Amino acid sequence: HDNPKHHQSASAKGNPTVKMVNFTIDQLREIMDYKNNIRSMSVIAHVDHGKTTLTDSLVSRAGIIANARAGDACYTDTRKDEQERGITIKSTGLSMYFE
Repeated sequence: HDNPKHHQSASAKGNPTVKMVNFTIDQLREIMDYKNNIRSMSVIAHVDHGKTTLTDSLVSRAGIIANARAGDACYTDTRKDEQERGITIKSTGLSMYFE
């Protein structure tokens, strides 16, 4: 098992940019063997206090969604009523790989 690496490249300004990730099912299963590197979280806060913006930002930094969509993607708003109303109603858990 080689430890998965975070894919980064340098932008023209010298700032690191994150490439979008694309894992196979087998790669995801292998990553799950690194239990000490998995962080599970859920954000709980009052309405309009940045829960979606925070989770979208973390997910975009991990390369799962585009940086331009962070805050608008509503990645953890998985329920139909949340998507229709544009608000977070239920807390959604999120697990991410941490190096």
